[in-house]
Amino acid sequence: MANKLHGKRIAFLATDGFEQVELTEPWNAIGDAGASVELVSLEKGQIQGVHHDKKGDTFNVDRSVDEVSASNYDGLVLPGGVFNPDALRMNPTAVDFVRDFFKQHKPVAAICHGPWTLIEAGVVEGRKMTSWPSLKTDLINAGANWVDEECVCDEGLVTSRKPDDLPAFCSKAVEEFAEGKHAEQTV
Repeated sequence: MANKLHGKRIAFLATDGFEQVELTEPWNAIGDAGASVELVSLEKGQIQGVHHDKKGDTFNVDRSVDEVSASNYDGLVLPGGVFNPDALRMNPTAVDFVRDFFKQHKPVAAICHGPWTLIEAGVVEGRKMTSWPSLKTDLINAGANWVDEECVCDEGLVTSRKPDDLPAFCSKAVEEFAEGKHAEQTV
């Protein structure tokens, strides 16, 4: 799997309050598969990870969302945590960035509370998805077909529920990023 993603560039979109393991494990798996990974956030500087309700480490941001475009990447990862996606979905530039991956038919992987940003981007209708259980009603109300499964893939959109699902999530994300564009993936 070492060079499965050679030449691919994957964005991780996160801000303060992301669930640290939901960024670091996919980051390592995707990087180990040969991709170039970049941390994109609302502002340059550092962002604060969390371990559930306790502070985690800080991470250096590679680029702000104001200076990137989905066209510069081959895929997107949205880690969870409660505060992180809540802040992202309130930022129009971040929401547009996420939506553009779907317009360009590029694979996206979201775990835990990460799908909140997908709801705001208007890209979940008609899709089979999973998430942290508290998002079930939000996803159903936005038109998704919510299921309680470890990992779900629907035309390049990979979703998982929680940190326990990370092995399956990382494996499927790498597979989808390697596959590339999905012609059936639309907004």
